[in-house]
Amino acid sequence: MANFALMSSTPHILWADDEIDLLKPHLMFLRNRGYEITTANNGRDALDMALSTPFDLIILDENMPGLTGLETLSMIKQHQPQTPVIMITKSEEENIMDQAVGSKIADYLIKPVNPNQILIAIKKHLHSSSLVAEKAQRDYREEFATLASMINTASTIDDWYTLYRRLVYREMELAEADSAMSELLANQCREANSEFFKWVRRNYDTWVDADGPTDAAPLTSPRVFPRKVFPLLDAGEKVFFIIFDNFRLDQWRTIKPLVAEYFNIEEDLYTAILPTATQYARNAIFSGLMPLQIERMFPQLWVDEDSDEGKNLNESPLIATQFERYRRKVRFSYNKINDNAGGERLLRDFRSLEANDLNVVVFNFIDMLSHARTESMMIRELAGTNAAYRSLTESWFRHSSALEIFRRIAAAGYRVVLTTDHGTIRVDNPIKIVGDKNTNTNLRYKLGKNLAYNARQVYEVRKPNLFGLPSPNVSTSYAFAAPGDFFAYPNNYNYYVQYYTGTFQHGGISMEEMLVPLITLSPK
Repeated sequence: MANFALMSSTPHILWADDEIDLLKPHLMFLRNRGYEITTANNGRDALDMALSTPFDLIILDENMPGLTGLETLSMIKQHQPQTPVIMITKSEEENIMDQAVGSKIADYLIKPVNPNQILIAIKKHLHSSSLVAEKAQRDYREEFATLASMINTASTIDDWYTLYRRLVYREMELAEADSAMSELLANQCREANSEFFKWVRRNYDTWVDADGPTDAAPLTSPRVFPRKVFPLLDAGEKVFFIIFDNFRLDQWRTIKPLVAEYFNIEEDLYTAILPTATQYARNAIFSGLMPLQIERMFPQLWVDEDSDEGKNLNESPLIATQFERYRRKVRFSYNKINDNAGGERLLRDFRSLEANDLNVVVFNFIDMLSHARTESMMIRELAGTNAAYRSLTESWFRHSSALEIFRRIAAAGYRVVLTTDHGTIRVDNPIKIVGDKNTNTNLRYKLGKNLAYNARQVYEVRKPNLFGLPSPNVSTSYAFAAPGDFFAYPNNYNYYVQYYTGTFQHGGISMEEMLVPLITLSPK
């Protein structure tokens, strides 16, 4: 294969048609718009030219003497699979269309074609990236002031849901367009997160108490089952409840097109409780209780922070306690998938799940990816940005057993509630904190005795029992980090700064960690 240069500032197009002389008006039209056009009147000449010249796009007539357009297309694609090819034909036969599409043509046009049709097809395949970038930047410029106003006036959880959705949408649009305005949006997201942190500090104590969420609370972790799962079971639906650990709204939006092939989608958000960590938030989902309630009512199922025992080993029993408390007789299964082999086992045993009213599945890959990114320089390189982190999520979902599990669920006619226990945020600002040897290790929240920190930099909870949180000791307090911050100990400060700056963490307060997707799927 020839080593062709990158696309020049003047796109060079090869147009092959045995009636090329009749297309002079079309050629003139394109040349007047800045395109360099080379012509051929048969497939053999077109192939020879394509193998010797770096064309940016090729237009082929399907019905040429000698080598047909399809034959020419096949040979070109063997040597230049990256070059977009537009096929033009008089025939509307479906088998010809199928062959052309199967050969990965860029576009398929039926004669007669006018110059504008050709121009639109060319722009779609040569200029779409720049046009998308221009539009994304223009749209963001127009919305900048609106977003700034929303940041300054957000006063309810619904305001923050709306703002967060719009910021995620803009971030993904600008990232896809590789726009220079991404940094401006990143600054606006930081400003929004700063205001969100202040808002949570002012309002969180009105949401929860020792007995659970109050009437003033948004939909939080303990209410996910009663609000989203119970109504489906009451309607006689067979339900899968699926948790992707450590899953954010932008990651959901990345895999959404894959899911949409099999399901109709109802997209919502809910608010994860603090700490935004598995031991607290996920156990709250499965039990329908705040952590303090779990500790008091089911001490055998609660594991303290300083225990060496796994913090999420009692999830199935906690689900059972919730059904018992609500006096519901529900036949359910619980499966945790830590690797692709676990997913394959679930697929092999899928038929055995069909007798259940509810099947709960936890996927740990994204959480494992987050931790691996902290510990592995190679993973840090692969997931250096939010966009790269999303890309790895999409690649995992597309190529693992997870997507096949969703296909099987849809084929079996199940409803699905897909959610997470918390999200994650990239941290880059170390905050000094002092604690004793029993202080927990999480970088985004701390609990312990006699914690020392700058109270203005954190959200501090000095009476955990009023917030539905356990107190291992009488003097235990909690400190939650602000967006982008992580806790570092002064006696090993430089190590913490170097090792953890730029990693994805969870446990504290940010839109990414607390405002998380809650998706209801209905099979098509």
